Amino acid sequence: MKIIAGNWKMNGTRNTLSEMIAALEHIDTENRVILCVPYTMLCTNSGKINIGAQDVSAHDHGAYTGEISAKMIAETGAKYVIVGHSERRQYHNETNAIVRAKASAALASGLTPIICVGETMDEKQAGKTMEIIESGVRESVPDDTNGNIIIAYEPRWAIGAGLTPSAPEIATAHELIANTLTDMGLANTPILYGASVKGTNAAQIMSIPHVDGVLVGGASLKPDDFIPIITSTK
Repeated sequence: MKIIAGNWKMNGTRNTLSEMIAALEHIDTENRVILCVPYTMLCTNSGKINIGAQDVSAHDHGAYTGEISAKMIAETGAKYVIVGHSERRQYHNETNAIVRAKASAALASGLTPIICVGETMDEKQAGKTMEIIESGVRESVPDDTNGNIIIAYEPRWAIGAGLTPSAPEIATAHELIANTLTDMGLANTPILYGASVKGTNAAQIMSIPHVDGVLVGGASLKPDDFIPIITSTK
């Protein structure tokens, strides 16, 4: 069983979500399918599809205009939330400490955080890939997880660029994450790969050791693109 998570980013409508859910309702798969959608779509009858949010506030309540608390997300019936996505880190200057606080808030409200880590092109070229990945895991994962987290490795230099690391590069990154989590007492935590995932490469990527699923961006927006990823592996 793999975890196939879609991140719709700032795309879609309630109608397109309903159409996606209907298209996925009769898919023959043992995989866990998650759709992380904009806040406006969270209160949706999702059938057997799991719904998640794309971000969460580190605060429980208060004068934080425009923010959404973990309790509010959980109240919609959503079960998951992405924290520390590369775009949040890039455009909103989110640090590992901020991601850690958001993940902790999610866990306190019964949500499963999908914690994203990964290196930029500058960091990659400077030979800091392993250092950035390991510090990202150690500094972004809260102490009080109870094993209820998912890690997503996002090579930030590949996202939106149509680039995909080589299989050995993915394997090395995921092995490091798995070993780091084991050292932290979190062995068997699911580790997803996310960057330029599509139907033509999903099966190969998910056959790599320590790749427990994928975090899919643009290819999760249309059933014709998303279904081949879901059914590419059992």
